[in-house]
Amino acid sequence: MPTPAANALNPAPAEPPSVWHAPRLSMRWWPVFQRNLLVWRKLAIPSLLANIGEPLLWLVAFGYGLGAMVGRVPTHGQEVPYILFLASGSICMSAMNAASFEALYSAFSRMHVQKTWDGILNTPVQLDDVVLAEMLWAGFKALFSVTAILLVMLGLGISHSPKLILVLPILLFTGITFASLALVFNAKAKGYDFFTYYFAVFLSPMMFLSGVFFPREQLPRFAQAITDWLPLTAAVELVRPLFLDQWPEHPWRHLAVLVVYAVAGFWVALAFTRQRFRA
Repeated sequence: MPTPAANALNPAPAEPPSVWHAPRLSMRWWPVFQRNLLVWRKLAIPSLLANIGEPLLWLVAFGYGLGAMVGRVPTHGQEVPYILFLASGSICMSAMNAASFEALYSAFSRMHVQKTWDGILNTPVQLDDVVLAEMLWAGFKALFSVTAILLVMLGLGISHSPKLILVLPILLFTGITFASLALVFNAKAKGYDFFTYYFAVFLSPMMFLSGVFFPREQLPRFAQAITDWLPLTAAVELVRPLFLDQWPEHPWRHLAVLVVYAVAGFWVALAFTRQRFRA
């Protein structure tokens, strides 16, 4: 039986801090962000084409095809061509999808398959900085994609509003918000198939209920009340008026929704990721 003197010389190991403790961040996230950017630059053109191909297909098929039958859509106190209505919503959807794909499939590859995170953690970079870098990188990668889509929309003459310059920072923050949420599922994933549930249960219903394809006023009142607090709804309500050369109604409320999802998502993602790397 150990004596008190032996216990004093060999104290019990300290309990590790809770995985829910506050983030410990530093500027060491920047080299991780740079690393992802440098890797992406090698395949930038194919990556952009892959990210903008599907949204532009939706825009052309539904905007021009279905738009010819629908005609004009009432929104924000005026009737606008359906393609303008669709474009202002689909670019938000594109930011959501691009950031989610990067924070799920690409981040999972770096974390689990390629073991890139393990190599980074052998340097002075902490796990908190890695997760922050992945979230910010996914948001900026989404920004690259939606910028290309916006340029195509300008080329098609869908909107000429000078307020469109404000669309890009909003979509950047939208991408960061959805990246933080996706990293929650990335931390719990056992394989790529797990992400199918995230898209089927969370992103796809939000895509159809947040006013991307039709006005939310067509939904039942209880459904409208629920969708008022979805992050994609907040993005659409901020971006669509800018396409119409209007200022958004209740901008601070919509920005607050995005901030809450981004902060809460990052905190939960960080806790789950710490838990995964302790196992």
